[in-house]
Amino acid sequence: MKVAVMGYGTVGSGVVEVIESHSNIIPKRIGGDTLEVAHILDLRDFPNDPHKDIFTKDFNDILNDPEVKIVAETMGGVNPAFDFTMKLLKAGKSVVTSNKELVAQKGLELLQAAEESGANYLIEASVGGGIPIIRPLTQCLAANNIEGIAGILNGTTNFILTMMIEKGMSFDEALKIAQEKGYAEKDPTADVEGHDACRKVCILASLAFGKHVYPSQVSAEGITNISLEDVSYINSVNGVIKLLGQIKYISDDKIAAFVSPAVVYNGSQLASVKDVFNAVLVRGDAVGDVCFYGAGAGKLPTASAVVADIIDCAKHTERKKIFGWGAGDEDYVVDYKSTIKMPFYVRANAGESEISAKFDDVKFLSRTGQPSNEVAFITDIMTENELTQRLEGVDVINTIKVTNY
Repeated sequence: MKVAVMGYGTVGSGVVEVIESHSNIIPKRIGGDTLEVAHILDLRDFPNDPHKDIFTKDFNDILNDPEVKIVAETMGGVNPAFDFTMKLLKAGKSVVTSNKELVAQKGLELLQAAEESGANYLIEASVGGGIPIIRPLTQCLAANNIEGIAGILNGTTNFILTMMIEKGMSFDEALKIAQEKGYAEKDPTADVEGHDACRKVCILASLAFGKHVYPSQVSAEGITNISLEDVSYINSVNGVIKLLGQIKYISDDKIAAFVSPAVVYNGSQLASVKDVFNAVLVRGDAVGDVCFYGAGAGKLPTASAVVADIIDCAKHTERKKIFGWGAGDEDYVVDYKSTIKMPFYVRANAGESEISAKFDDVKFLSRTGQPSNEVAFITDIMTENELTQRLEGVDVINTIKVTNY
C-alpha cells in the first residue's frame, strides 16, 4: 500500500525511517500488505538523501495519485496544512497527523470532511508524542464518565522546571540549557507561555467530552514568573511545581479547561515526571486515576504514533472508524476563576498577622534565607476570584494553583 508524507522535518523523516526499519513487522499488523512511501512533499532540497527520487514540491502529485490511500501530515502550522488536508480528505484519502495546532484550530472541520467522504482522520501523535493517549481515551476508557484530566504536556517547560527544582538553576539559566540541548526553540514563547500545552488541552477536552474546544476558550499561563524562591517554599511541604493542563467536567454542557503552573505534591504520579518527559492523568468514575507516561516529543517517539495511525488506516480502508467530536459553543468552557475551587500557594511582601486577618485557614511556609517582610502560605479551598478579593491591598509576588491530582 502506497503512502505519502507531507513535511520532511524531524517527525516526517522519522515516519519514513520507522516505516522502512519496521518493514518486517508492519505487514503482520495489517494483514500481509506492505507500506511503501511513494511521495515526500517538502519545499526544501535534499540532494544527498537516499529518498531523493520520491521528493516533490507539488502537492498535486500526492492528491492526484490514485494509488496513495494514506497521507501523513507532519508539516506543522495551520497553513497550508489545512488546505492540503481538506483536499485529501474530500478526495477520499485518509490523513494522519502530528500537527497539534491544526487539530486544535480546525479539527472539527477536518473530522466532518472525513466523515462525509468515508476517509479517516487520525491524530494520535498530536498529543503526547509517542505516549498512547488518544486511543485509550476514546476506546479503553469509553465506559467511563471522565471527571477530569491533568497533564504535563510540554517537555520544554518540564525540563526547565526540573533544572530549577533539582539543580537550583534560575529560569533563565535552565532555558539557556534547554535551548543548547535542542529542547527549546530560539523563540521559546509557545512553550514557556503555555500555548503549546493549551493546544493539547483543547484536543484532549474535545475527545473526552465530545465538543470542540478552541484555544481561544482556554486560559493559558506559563512558567516565566516561577522563581527559585517559589521552588524552595513548595519543596518545604514536599511538593514540586509543574506546568499542568487541566480539564474538569462540570455538566454535560459545561467544562473548565486551563493551563497554568501548579503545585503537585510528591505522592502524585505527576510529581515524579522529570526532564522532557510528559504524562497525562485521566480520572474516570469507574476506573479511578490512570496515568500515561513517556516521551512527549522527539523524532522516533512521535513518528511511532504517526505510523501506528497509518497502520490503523491501512486496516480500515474498507470501513470508517468511529472517531471524532461535535461542535462546541461559546459558553461551553466556563470561566474557571469563578467556578473551580482549589487551594492556592501565595507569596507576598507582608506579615503573617496581615494574612491571618484576611484568611480563615492558611498554612504558612518557610525557606532558607526568607526575608522578614516576606510570607508564603497555602490557602484553604476557594475560587481564584475569591482569592483575588481576599488579597486586595496585599503586595503579592506570585500565586500558584494547588492541584488535587
